[in-house]
Amino acid sequence: MEKYYISTAIAYTSGKPHIGNVYEIILADAIARFKRFKGYDVYFQTGTDEHGEKIELKAKEANLTPQQFVDNIADEIRTIWDKMNTSYDRFVRTTDKNHEQQVQKIFKKLYDNGDIYLSKYKGLYCTPCESFFTENQLVDGKCPDCGREVKEAEEEAYFFKLSKYQDRLVEYIQNNPDFIQPESRKNEMINNFLKPGLQDLCVSRTSFTWGIPVDFDSKHVVYVWIDALTNYITNIGYDVDNSSEEFYKYWPADLHLVGKDIVRFHTIYWPIILMALDIPLPKKVFGHPWLLFGDDKMSKSKGNIIYADDLADEFGVDAVRYYTLHEMPFANDGAITYELLIERINSDLANVLGNLVNRTISMANKYFDGNVSNKFIVDEFDDELKSLVNELETEVTIKMDKLEVSSAIDKIFDVLRRSNKYIDETLPWVLAKEEDKKDRLETVIYNLLEAIRVAAVLLESFLPETSSKILAQLGISNKSAIYEENSKYLVNEPVPLFLRIDKEKKLEELKELI
Repeated sequence: MEKYYISTAIAYTSGKPHIGNVYEIILADAIARFKRFKGYDVYFQTGTDEHGEKIELKAKEANLTPQQFVDNIADEIRTIWDKMNTSYDRFVRTTDKNHEQQVQKIFKKLYDNGDIYLSKYKGLYCTPCESFFTENQLVDGKCPDCGREVKEAEEEAYFFKLSKYQDRLVEYIQNNPDFIQPESRKNEMINNFLKPGLQDLCVSRTSFTWGIPVDFDSKHVVYVWIDALTNYITNIGYDVDNSSEEFYKYWPADLHLVGKDIVRFHTIYWPIILMALDIPLPKKVFGHPWLLFGDDKMSKSKGNIIYADDLADEFGVDAVRYYTLHEMPFANDGAITYELLIERINSDLANVLGNLVNRTISMANKYFDGNVSNKFIVDEFDDELKSLVNELETEVTIKMDKLEVSSAIDKIFDVLRRSNKYIDETLPWVLAKEEDKKDRLETVIYNLLEAIRVAAVLLESFLPETSSKILAQLGISNKSAIYEENSKYLVNEPVPLFLRIDKEKKLEELKELI
């Protein structure tokens, strides 16, 4: 069985993640579920990044130890991941003892190999981003990443020789055109970072203590790049001295799924660390776009943050999964507002999907007491529907292989819309009035049930709970994604999947809650 290793970036434990952060784990889950459906041995890893100056400061403000602080946030993050029905195989934490030990060994190996050296750093430092910047990297005199004030700082630090591996990395990117996706992110890395030349990277700190100690120089803690990025290998058994069978089975990762703002760390710093360790590079890094609140980036200071668990409580988990997966373009930022979410639930989930399932199962019960089989009385409308159903798995697979998840969902909904049109074309309620058309009517209902079944099977990757509900109503467990000529249905009573929402009333309720 072919393996497939997918990871998200590990979430920083400075606070509760908003819907824009949670989008990544939902996206990764959809990809992982689909790969499992296609027969892959999937390993899906996520988790939390728990060290750093920002956490040390936040813990102090909360009158907690840093460990207590990150324990609370990590629990909250994991609870949200679970609430959104994500099927990760391992939830990792950078405070895990094994990870800390392996990070120390990796740091020492890089130092012994001459890839890390001791020097002094002087520059402009942004505490929230935990990053140094040169004067010309600032935007209007402020941090280019978060827009906050920077301060002059100087400290002794260990540095990693990025420049030593620059040419090798450029060659790798040129020889592996799919390594960085989408294309716009690759161009950004080449033009903004690699062409101007890489500066050596600060990989230790002395100005705070909440981190993994450098075991041969206790004044220093290992900085985020080597601490956080190595989680992708330490948690599957990488060891400088003797790596596990699991490591050799799953590495290299097939896909690192990360936000577009941290593509640089995953396509420049991380590959070079792996080169220095003589480990194969991941096959692909996909820098997904941001989910904005309207036209604006979410931030606490702007008061425009939406939390995934709150949305799930109000609208249901699968409605939130559907919106985030469907409304996010492949390469450009997407937008969420309560109005847009309600409109999408009403138009797609209630009207197209819910209405089709409800109508079809109701007719199966009304006309055939729920017992439906194929009577093979066909006419001109059947072939197009059956053809679309039989092509659906291939169409969805093509889109998923390109990570075009929104387009993959569109393909499924195309079949659902075509099924609704098929009802209007075949007019089952008219057929039901004529005794000699009974077999034709049963064939029509059968075709609809098969279209719904195949769509439900393929929807499982995106809307797992809804998929299960549909198959339960159909009274069938067949998970093949092609039209079956000889299935036998004994359907159950229809239960609404998604209720239409009164938009104005709901918005008023939400206003009071907010």
